[in-house]
Amino acid sequence: MKTRRLGNSNLNITLVGLGAWAIGGGGGEFGWGPQDDTASVRAIHRALEHGVNWIDTAAAYGRGHSEEVVARALRDWQGTRPYVFTKGGLRWDAPGTMTRALRADSLRREVEESLRRLRVEAIDLYQIHWPAETAGELEEGWGTLAALRQQGKLRWMGASNFDVAQLRLAQRIAPVTSVQPPYSLISRGIEAEILPYALSQDIGVIVYSPMASGLLTGAMTRARIAAMPADDWRRRNAAFQEPQLARNLALADRLRAVGATHGRSAGEVAIAWALRHPAVTAAIVGARDASQVDGVIGGAAFALSSPEIAAIEAPLQGK
Repeated sequence: MKTRRLGNSNLNITLVGLGAWAIGGGGGEFGWGPQDDTASVRAIHRALEHGVNWIDTAAAYGRGHSEEVVARALRDWQGTRPYVFTKGGLRWDAPGTMTRALRADSLRREVEESLRRLRVEAIDLYQIHWPAETAGELEEGWGTLAALRQQGKLRWMGASNFDVAQLRLAQRIAPVTSVQPPYSLISRGIEAEILPYALSQDIGVIVYSPMASGLLTGAMTRARIAAMPADDWRRRNAAFQEPQLARNLALADRLRAVGATHGRSAGEVAIAWALRHPAVTAAIVGARDASQVDGVIGGAAFALSSPEIAAIEAPLQGK
């Protein structure tokens, strides 16, 4: 699988990495419903068998459970160890409600907890999951990560869901290796400022949800959405409800038609579309079992032509 250098780091990462959000399971504000850990391990192993060389997880996914499952999968893996990326800066209370927390003591505790759950001595890329509510707390958090990197606990530092002003603020303290924003055909807000800025500053871009959390895989239906567990966050998301749902499912149909000419799935076309942008280093591809990995991993293996891109985007221009 092809690789690209991640920003100012020495990491050469594959064009897709395995996302471990759903692997965290249900519960809390952003759970995905019940998840079988054995199936999760198989999904991770299948991605590695395909040549994927990085996994993206977070402490907030299943209140640390995703990190534990990743560690279990890597313990049993006999091949080359992949890079492990995780995130912090979100704390949860007993009901599972998340709160942004970038104070030094809280962030240091989170890093130690992630190191323990992942069973590693250093985290390859540690990302702030969401920026703090105030500039002062963001500065404190980024400075704390810089100190932890000096101590050898983190190899590189990234930001998730930051805007350009927040990236500039962080860069005044220590270099930003990467930014992780959402990016898909139905979520293109980063094209105006984030992507040009990252390209100009040698900041790597790892996009998440290129398949819009399943909407653009070609496998999503109204019946499937109606059958989702009550604790699957997508049931409450506007993109999975009318009037947006009809438009999004129609878009998935167009992706399926384009994919058919390449022997690719709609999800693989969605991934290829996200990777087409010169500022995008790689895309996170989530999967809950090995078969899902097989169905989308080819998104990194082909490029869309200009006419195909135009055909996909044309119905969206007037929206």
